[in-house]
Amino acid sequence: MLNIVLVEPEIPNNTGNIGRLCVGTKSRLHLIHPFGFVINDKNLKRSGLDYWVHLDVVEYQNSEEWIAQIPDQSRVFLMSSHAEKSIYETDFQDEDWLVFGKESVGLSEEFLAKFDNHLTIPMSNLIRSFNIANSVAFVVGEAKRQIGLKI
Repeated sequence: MLNIVLVEPEIPNNTGNIGRLCVGTKSRLHLIHPFGFVINDKNLKRSGLDYWVHLDVVEYQNSEEWIAQIPDQSRVFLMSSHAEKSIYETDFQDEDWLVFGKESVGLSEEFLAKFDNHLTIPMSNLIRSFNIANSVAFVVGEAKRQIGLKI
């Protein structure tokens, strides 16, 4: 099972779509407060459709609470459009932690400094970043491909 972490998500539709992806790939979703929406927001539920009841989701009040329960911090991968190493140059394993930042600004420098593994998704220089739900799908797809897509 992969662990998908959203740090301070802002847009309920994105979180709902990511939740649906997690259900479909048997991944666990970790949400770090504060959120830019209420967890029962109708857009969140609409995006996650009726799959939300099947979602394995854990909420944390802050990043310290989340970090305290990680068994192996070397398996935490932070996604950043500024990273030099590509997701395609990484050997993913079952139980890895894939971390994504706020839709508006990504992960803060302070948060990035907490871990060594920073990854990027290769993209054209005509854009700054991908939509977060698309980014999660890219990374989960690559990780599952490497692990063997055992669902």
